[in-house]
Amino acid sequence: MRLGILCVGRLKAGPERDLYARYAARVAAMRNLGLAGLDLLEIDESRARNPVERMAQEGESLLAAAPAGAKLVVFDERGTAASSADFAALVESERDRGVKSLWFAIGGSEGLSPAVRAKAGAVFSFGRMTLPHQIVRILVAEQIYRATTILSGHPYHRA
Repeated sequence: MRLGILCVGRLKAGPERDLYARYAARVAAMRNLGLAGLDLLEIDESRARNPVERMAQEGESLLAAAPAGAKLVVFDERGTAASSADFAALVESERDRGVKSLWFAIGGSEGLSPAVRAKAGAVFSFGRMTLPHQIVRILVAEQIYRATTILSGHPYHRA
């Protein structure tokens, strides 16, 4: 199953991009799990002045950019605050059901549009705090890596 992150905005060169790249490389290095890589698709932020319109435009762009046939999981403050083990179980379940592509979507500064949340197979949250979407990208990459270590029995995750 191919893994990917779909997000609004682009990370500039610097420590955030480096940290994301470190986790993406770790995911790609995991073998024999039936999981492949960690692709990244970045879409441009909307220039709309109205926050509702900006969120709607970004939502349309996210849905249009999602690979055909991909199962979508989103991160949104209204989602479920699951454990890392629960998150790994979702990845494992989708892989075992034969899903070919699993993509994780992150909205922009206004959040995710209702249309994107409605298309998602699952909605997760990192809690009720507001976090910059650039940092959420790193957290998602780390949790995907952690899920691969849980599934492989690697000691990275200490439950």
